Amino acid sequence: MTKNYSPTLEEINWNFPDSGKSRGINNIHPYPAKFIPEIPKSLIDIFPPPEGTIVLDPFCGSGTTLLEAQKAGFESLGVDLNPIACLITSVKTSTLNTVLFENIADSVIRKAQSSLEKVELPDIPNLNHWFKEDIQIEIAKLLIEIRKIEDKSIYDALLLSLSSILVRISNQDSDTRYAAVEKNLNANSVYDIFKKSILQIKKTKSESILDFPQARVIQKNILEVTKSDIEKKVGLVITSPPYPNAYEYWLYHKYRMFWLGYDPLEVKKKEIGARAHYYKKNPPTNQDFQDEMQYLLQLIWDSLVDNGKACFIIGRSKIRGEIVDNAELITSAAYKVGFTRIAKIEREIAPSRKSFNLSHGKIKVEHILVFNK
Repeated sequence: MTKNYSPTLEEINWNFPDSGKSRGINNIHPYPAKFIPEIPKSLIDIFPPPEGTIVLDPFCGSGTTLLEAQKAGFESLGVDLNPIACLITSVKTSTLNTVLFENIADSVIRKAQSSLEKVELPDIPNLNHWFKEDIQIEIAKLLIEIRKIEDKSIYDALLLSLSSILVRISNQDSDTRYAAVEKNLNANSVYDIFKKSILQIKKTKSESILDFPQARVIQKNILEVTKSDIEKKVGLVITSPPYPNAYEYWLYHKYRMFWLGYDPLEVKKKEIGARAHYYKKNPPTNQDFQDEMQYLLQLIWDSLVDNGKACFIIGRSKIRGEIVDNAELITSAAYKVGFTRIAKIEREIAPSRKSFNLSHGKIKVEHILVFNK
């Protein structure tokens, strides 16, 4: 007889040099500083949650932790302030009838292309600067047709398909560079690129398993989440908190949020670590970040089973020329709550990571912290 083998923390090369070579479902929508799936997969293998508990990611981003929990056979819960993050996660972790999805998508395209109805364009700042007028009209027509869809899984997948192409059909140079450039695009380009996105989602979702355990997503500021929101007992936490003064998730998805009817400026106000906060008259301090993490860790403590593990992946920050060790700030907060740190592992950050803050590209390592209740 053979028995199941679980690796130890020391046996794994946490740099995962081969990560990112396959695209698949983790690439259905652009997202900054994306969590590589090997990290949550390995942590779930090492610390499988007890039966009847869930895996929690309080900064779920594009849903990588939740998807890996599903693959391993565990229910999960993700929380994120960013509505685009929640949309990505919901599509990645929900069942989708891909044949019906493509049929409805084709119908949406036909109806939008043939519509002669005058559309009302959304009130988006600098809209003409970032989108050609004929392209604005086609985006608006697609949104009208998408919003008529009653099947939530198909509605979400269509909305995500459109969201994923908005930078490509805009004048914006790239997802990480806010510069207007001339692109050889017209109204027909919108539908061609949208259809390619539809087929990409269909392909990746066709390859996914249909009987995954449930993954629930809450769109909310983690500092406003309570134990009652979590509902079930947590067996394992895996998360990567935002690095202060580093990635600006609201900015990365700014025009996507505007087009889809969300308010990115409201997201900006509450986004932990957003670079814009550090240019105010009274910017956040290291203590502010530690206090935010202490609130989170207390919430985790109250929801986590005894001997449960809370795993954090975090790098340093550079704020007004000072290097800030976020791993130690989180550790200090964890000790105050009552956790014991059982591991601190250094790993190299892939040099391909991009953000709007170019100085953040100089950060070469991050740490995996494992706390025990």
